[in-house]
Amino acid sequence: MWLRIKRVLSNKPVMMKITVTLLILLVVRIAAHITVPLFNTDAIVQFMQQSGSFVEILNNFSGKALQRFSIMALGITPYITASIAVQLLQMVIPTLKEWNEQGETGKLKTNQLTRYIAIALAFIQGLALILGISVNGSVLIPSLEASVVAQYRYFFYIYMAIVIAGGSAMAIWLADLINKKGVGNGSSMLIVAGIVTSLPTMWTTMWAKYITNGTTGWDIVWFILILLLYFGILLGVVYMQISVRKIPIQYANRQGKSDSNIPMKLNSGGVIPVIFAQTIMSIPLSIIGYASMSSTSGLGGWLNNIFSYQKPIGFILYVILIVVFSFFYSFLTINPEKISHNLSKSNAYVPGVRPGQDTQDYIAKLLFKITVIGTLYLVVLAVIPIFTSLAFGFTSTEASAIRLGGTSLLIIVGVAIQTTQQVETDASQTEYNGIFK
Repeated sequence: MWLRIKRVLSNKPVMMKITVTLLILLVVRIAAHITVPLFNTDAIVQFMQQSGSFVEILNNFSGKALQRFSIMALGITPYITASIAVQLLQMVIPTLKEWNEQGETGKLKTNQLTRYIAIALAFIQGLALILGISVNGSVLIPSLEASVVAQYRYFFYIYMAIVIAGGSAMAIWLADLINKKGVGNGSSMLIVAGIVTSLPTMWTTMWAKYITNGTTGWDIVWFILILLLYFGILLGVVYMQISVRKIPIQYANRQGKSDSNIPMKLNSGGVIPVIFAQTIMSIPLSIIGYASMSSTSGLGGWLNNIFSYQKPIGFILYVILIVVFSFFYSFLTINPEKISHNLSKSNAYVPGVRPGQDTQDYIAKLLFKITVIGTLYLVVLAVIPIFTSLAFGFTSTEASAIRLGGTSLLIIVGVAIQTTQQVETDASQTEYNGIFK
């Protein structure tokens, strides 16, 4: 391990990339503290206390920028949503499917379309958020509110939504800058930078609950137990994220033993299935918050019983959605038919399996078995925070801060592994100066 660290530290180009990445992340964190002009931040705090967990998800991904209603309130989230939407549209729109098969030119067209959709989504989401907050009262600063005529208030709302869309456009640009000049995937790095900022809150909340305000010796035991459980879950996530199933392949025109293989990740869908499930479950709860409906009676109570994963029906629905999206996204990202076709074109085959349809069926069955294990892993990781909060008796505020497992940990570990592998690869590359130097 020390040799790897030494190799990275002694490689000037890699260290320059790491420095550029850290500087960009610093710019993002500074921008996250710049409030949208003319907005009353007290309104967003009150709104988040009444809304569903969907707003809390956005707040965590933006590094608490949403609760400050900064220019980076939505951050890179609209771009992630647009990317997923474009991937799904490629299955039904012939033009987008053709772009996907056109190589680098088609990729540029797809990326440009994704950016346009992302900025439009950022404006729509920003305006919807402002209108939702305004249901409980004005969102303008008091000095401006006193002098604005009611019918002109919406011009200020549109202006604020444009500022938020501009912040998302800035986040997209900075993510591209990380892709070109830094290390790691830019979009993922921005999300992780936001999530990591909540980790100090988790430790301070635990310390205050069990050490500062602890009354018995058992509080220290609970603190150590939660600490060990957290690191145990962390090691388990790391192990599952790096696990792959290698499909051995051989080439007909090569003699002897071949070490070539097709690696298939145990969790090929990543965190996307959990995010999809959380989003669908949280939208109705956010509507309850927008409309200021009661969550215990009437329509609001009915929606809360069905879509809150802390209720029995909501919990079952939450698990079902994770399973459905996990299988859907796994077979979307890994196409057995395409793999079989590429193997035939390369004059390659899987030992013991006939080329063509048999290879396609073999890969599809193997992918199904792997996805069953990966889906079970996702379900367990997603429900751990629910059970731990009940087992340890966390309040709603403590449960939102102390999260054992869950989406955030999966994102952090996945991005950390991907970035570490890229840094090691860049550092181990040999530079050739040419024969005349």
